[in-house]
Amino acid sequence: MWGKGTNNILGAILVSLWLLWGVNTLGDLLIPKVEAAKSEGTEMAAATAGPKGAPEEVEPLQIRLVSADVEKGKTVAKKCVSCHTFDKGQANKVGPNLFDVYGGPHAHVQGFAYSEAMKKKAGPWSAEDLDAFLTKPATYAPGTKMAFAGLSSGKERAAVIKYLQSLSDAPKPLPQP
Repeated sequence: MWGKGTNNILGAILVSLWLLWGVNTLGDLLIPKVEAAKSEGTEMAAATAGPKGAPEEVEPLQIRLVSADVEKGKTVAKKCVSCHTFDKGQANKVGPNLFDVYGGPHAHVQGFAYSEAMKKKAGPWSAEDLDAFLTKPATYAPGTKMAFAGLSSGKERAAVIKYLQSLSDAPKPLPQP
């Protein structure tokens, strides 16, 4: 009934659909879906679920910083080592070295090719700025070259901020409640 060419075309379509389904399924397994927070006035971290699947309510930053742990921040910051270095004098990678970033100016590393979005940010890196940036870099600095999606956990962000604050010859104080 059908010729050999028709069978080849139908087979190619079937294999293509099967591959598309497989790649989609694999992508769903590797990259979890994150739903947007739906609360006004209260910061919610949708990807960090509580015991009944409810989003984590994030305490004010100053409260989170009091209980934050530098060692936990160092552990969480390991997510960043593919693009950043942390020790004094280390070379930049895709991203700049982060030693002495807390309290220092945005675009702090001389000679690093920052995006225009980051160059336009004025003032020092405060705890609040770092919290907003670590939540979602693309929202904090639209047009940034940083591809990191962000940290949904407020406690993890506070720990990273405390770790970054410790990376200095003369650490600047964190805000107090």
